Amino acid sequence: MSAGSNEREYVLTLSCPDTRGIVAGVANLLAGRGCNITESQQYGDPYSGRFFLRSQFTAPDSGPDAGEDTLRGAFASLAGDLDMEWELRPRDVRPRVLVMVSKFGHCLNDLLYRQRSGLLEADIAAVVSNHPDQEFLARSYGLDFHYLPIDDRSKAEQEGRVLELVDTYDVDLVVLARYMQILSGELCAKMSGRIINIHHSFLPSFKGARPYHQAHARGVKLIGATAHYVTADLDEGPIIEQEVSRVDHTSSPEQLTAIGRDLESLALARAVDWHAQRRVLLNGERTVVFG
Repeated sequence: MSAGSNEREYVLTLSCPDTRGIVAGVANLLAGRGCNITESQQYGDPYSGRFFLRSQFTAPDSGPDAGEDTLRGAFASLAGDLDMEWELRPRDVRPRVLVMVSKFGHCLNDLLYRQRSGLLEADIAAVVSNHPDQEFLARSYGLDFHYLPIDDRSKAEQEGRVLELVDTYDVDLVVLARYMQILSGELCAKMSGRIINIHHSFLPSFKGARPYHQAHARGVKLIGATAHYVTADLDEGPIIEQEVSRVDHTSSPEQLTAIGRDLESLALARAVDWHAQRRVLLNGERTVVFG
């Protein structure tokens, strides 16, 4: 259901200690302000003892009790009572994305196509790479391309430039679309929960270089890809999405690589789109994904 001419659509996400009355509190608050809930999902985690909720609703955009600031004030009061971590965003404000890539362009190409086709609820603002290979692709979509080479001596300077671009383009999310460099702990901390990586294997197996050749040598029957949030612990961040495909003894390393690239593109696109729609909530070292 889309918002009417005098309404605006919002997404509320929250997590808090699990207790009675959370859903009722949110529903009563929204109903009392003339809002209409169009989608709502919730989950109580019995292991962490936390409750998670995502609510999509329309709200009057005019009147004495209308407007985003009024809603925020009301939720702030409720959040204080229930010890909530929460976020309220207008749905028409699309996240801005900075894509980082190295030499392989399949994930970048997929994201660019999805955005142009209206299949991605985010706006790619620019592309950054430590190699010049994907400049033509980025510019063919009308995007700025920033070539930022890196070595051991220039790492801090290069990451400082990345953070400048985050500010310049007002970026909400950084996507590592097969960006084959390890980010520093400082950058991971500054962008915590705002960097998504695609790992070219079904974590935690076959880490490191040439994963599909490792898989071939071991005669695997399933290969996959993992999209996850980036933390200072290499490839250990909270997992958002994974894709797998069945293979057999006839599959060559080159065939596994081709299949794997499709899996990588799909897993990353889903993770980015779900994040953009605010369907992913952090739950310690795991995620809650409201599909």
